[in-house]
Amino acid sequence: MDMTIAAILGVDGVINGAVYALVAIALVLVFAVTRVVFIPQGEYVAFAALTLALMQSGTLPGTVWLLLLMVALVLVLDAVQGWRERWPWRRRWQQAARVALLPLAACALTAWAVPRQPSLMVQVLLTLALITPMGPLVYRLAYRSLASASSLVLLIVSVGVHFALTGLGLAFFGAEGFRNPPFWDERISLGPVTLSGQALIIVGVSVALIVALFVLFDRTLTGKALRATSVNRTGARLMGISTDAAGSLSFTLAAFIGALSGLLIGPTTTIFFDSGFLIGLKGFVAAVFAGLTSFPLALAGALGVGLIEAFGSFWASAFKEVIVFTAILPVLLWRSFIDPHDEEH
Repeated sequence: MDMTIAAILGVDGVINGAVYALVAIALVLVFAVTRVVFIPQGEYVAFAALTLALMQSGTLPGTVWLLLLMVALVLVLDAVQGWRERWPWRRRWQQAARVALLPLAACALTAWAVPRQPSLMVQVLLTLALITPMGPLVYRLAYRSLASASSLVLLIVSVGVHFALTGLGLAFFGAEGFRNPPFWDERISLGPVTLSGQALIIVGVSVALIVALFVLFDRTLTGKALRATSVNRTGARLMGISTDAAGSLSFTLAAFIGALSGLLIGPTTTIFFDSGFLIGLKGFVAAVFAGLTSFPLALAGALGVGLIEAFGSFWASAFKEVIVFTAILPVLLWRSFIDPHDEEH
């Protein structure tokens, strides 16, 4: 391997690492606030890429029907809860409006716009509007009632949600794979390395989102409430912070980040309904590097995963996934020695 090949592989590793960084940051965010190891994070990535691809072909994406199904299930759960707790009718209607208004608006706008073939940017915005509401809906359906459960129970639920979303993805998107058009076709030569415009967009958007998250958590009251919830849920509740709202918001941000990741990665590889699992798993490896607690370490871990994958594919392409996932073993061993942990009761 000469320096030219090493530079090319390094660039590929950084580009892939930027996407894995977004997934890892979403995983760290959800775990810090809710203690949920959110295995289905990769499904948001795949669903976003497939949604945009179907819009490009002029087909109404299955995301619309999936979102409507989630809204219907949540409305049923809220209706049952309201009947048991004897909510006044005004509260019931307000709750239904909070759950359904934005998702229904996004679905209706998508159904109206898709046959008219809007611009790529409008399709991107519609994709974000369809995927992002899935976050709080998944939280309401699967996790809110288990907020006080053990981490093991939450992990088992995450596995179940992953399989459910994968099956629904096959039902609503089909088994065919899609690749989206790049957002920028420009080619820039830097010595022996040629950078595509899409690669620059991936890195730029990833950096911008990471900075935005830093500002959110460090400079805003909402971000500080999320940080307080992640540090001490009981203390945050005693200070008047709604842990349910914090959990719902963390899942909303995770869905938005996943959707953005899918839009970024869609032009670089063919995405299938189950492609999100490997992407999410690599993001999880990066998050484990950070101990599921630190955003900067998650970023560093994601770049490391991207570089390991790039150089591993050069030396042994058939075993690149094995190389990436094997890298987590020494990290787990190291953390088992340095991190204090107690038995969970």
